[in-house]
Amino acid sequence: MARLRDKYQNEVVKELMDKYQYKSVMQVPKLLKIVVNRGVGAATADKKLVDNSVDELTTITGQKAVPTVSKKAVSNFKLREGMPIGAKVTLRSNIMYEFLDRLTSVALPRVRDFQGISDKGFDGRGNYTFGVTEQIIFPEISIDKISKIQGMDITFVTTAKTDAESYELLKALGMPFANKNK
Repeated sequence: MARLRDKYQNEVVKELMDKYQYKSVMQVPKLLKIVVNRGVGAATADKKLVDNSVDELTTITGQKAVPTVSKKAVSNFKLREGMPIGAKVTLRSNIMYEFLDRLTSVALPRVRDFQGISDKGFDGRGNYTFGVTEQIIFPEISIDKISKIQGMDITFVTTAKTDAESYELLKALGMPFANKNK
């Protein structure tokens, strides 16, 4: 069992039950999935960039990533419908908790001048998204083997009804938020 899943079941549930006065354990918000997404803007010119992104996301997350394709054609960007333009991977269950553990304890502290992540990425429905500017913060990526430094978006999907509940859940799971301006 993943360390963070055990922490959620034994500590976080009790903490949130006391704070929000839930009547049932089933009302306590939980983390459903983590989606790691990367758009590759130069993929229209070089198809290998999408394959490299798929390989990198697979290495970082430990689960096979899939290429994403464009939904509509945009002539100004030389983009046709169905062209591969990025990569994504959806993590659930133990792999999700292990990725979150590695993200908070190993990867984010490696960011240069790290002051914590912003608390402004909530969407109003209890989900949180933030961006990472460099993939080299993950120890699984060898700096010698990458051709281009790229970022990625990481989205946390929760069952929380409000942003405040989601904030407390993610904070209890170890997300290093910079400050709370709510």
